Amino acid sequence: MTPRRAGTVALAAAAIVLLALTLRIAVASLSPLLTVIARDFPLPAAVVGLIGMAPPVAFALSAVVTPAIERRLGLERLVLISAVAAAVALGVRALAVDAWTLLAATAGVFAAVGVANVLVPAVVKKYFPERVGLMTTVYTTTMAVATFTPPLVAVPLADAVGWRGSFAVWAVVAVAAVVPWIAMSVRARAGRDDVLEEPRASVLSRVMRVPQAWALVTTFAVNSSVAYGMFAWLPTILIDTAGVDAATAGGLLALFSFMGLPVSLVIPLLIARWRRTGPFYVFAVAGGLAGIAGLLIAPGAATVLWVVLIGLPPLMFPMVLVLFGLRTRSHETAVAVSGFVQSVGYALAALVPLAIGVTHELTGGWAAGLLVLAGVIAFVVPAGVVVARSETIEEAWERRHGRAW
Repeated sequence: MTPRRAGTVALAAAAIVLLALTLRIAVASLSPLLTVIARDFPLPAAVVGLIGMAPPVAFALSAVVTPAIERRLGLERLVLISAVAAAVALGVRALAVDAWTLLAATAGVFAAVGVANVLVPAVVKKYFPERVGLMTTVYTTTMAVATFTPPLVAVPLADAVGWRGSFAVWAVVAVAAVVPWIAMSVRARAGRDDVLEEPRASVLSRVMRVPQAWALVTTFAVNSSVAYGMFAWLPTILIDTAGVDAATAGGLLALFSFMGLPVSLVIPLLIARWRRTGPFYVFAVAGGLAGIAGLLIAPGAATVLWVVLIGLPPLMFPMVLVLFGLRTRSHETAVAVSGFVQSVGYALAALVPLAIGVTHELTGGWAAGLLVLAGVIAFVVPAGVVVARSETIEEAWERRHGRAW
């Protein structure tokens, strides 16, 4: 590796890690402070509900438009723009004067994060084509760690410097993530690094005609459905069915979230090494269904175990992210697949927390909602069969249509 190439790789790694911090800090830094913010101005339940729905909805909408924008602006430049927008929106959130300006700033944060979500797998594909598993592990683990940090320190930080100061601290972290992307964008524009061909407009239409792409959509939607469904309702379900108190329920939700850390450390590396996905689907589905069965049959008997088991289906998140790189030949296809999968997947996932809430209102209990979630998890089985085929999106399209991609 030449010194110039080595410098580019090191810069790309730093840029990816800092951006991964921003992606999760932006999402996790608000909810711990809602009660603190409510001391300064009212936060109607409807607005809080909209804030809760904002991540999957904003991520879905951003993923729809990102591939088209990337074709015009280029990969590095669009990541830079999204990083800047996230930093600015985080700063604006600290200036909110009422519930609606807080919601607007939060929506801006999530829109910027949604664009970056689509592009990071393509950045890994471009700069680390031989180390997709390793770099996916690095940034998904960084995202998992960043998910825990704000809930742990946001309230103490707000007690010390106010909730606006707490938001300002996270904005500074986001600004730090902008710096390496400026250098990356300059290098790419100056032609100092290898420049890949501009994505063709036909790529997305071809991706949508490949069963593997739809299988990845299903996998991503099921993963996100479990994650957002549990983030929204697990504490309440545990309080009502297992008889735990609010503090314990919050700790069990943290345990559910923590399950993302070990899987982020090992899943991308194992898939990149073994080139097999079937065992991970079996592990995720069996664990999730067993956890739901436990909550339905004996919620108070082994509550910690049931929560750990329900935390297994989200292992499909790092699995799908690494497959964006392993199941594509080029960064342009990776961008198209990432945008398509995340736009449809997040849109579908946004419906599941709503479905759990509606069934609770209709039945007065949680059994129907848990059965809905079990059905969602089981729905991923056919997708697992399709994804297990070890071929790229391009190869699948060529096999089906009999001509070159």
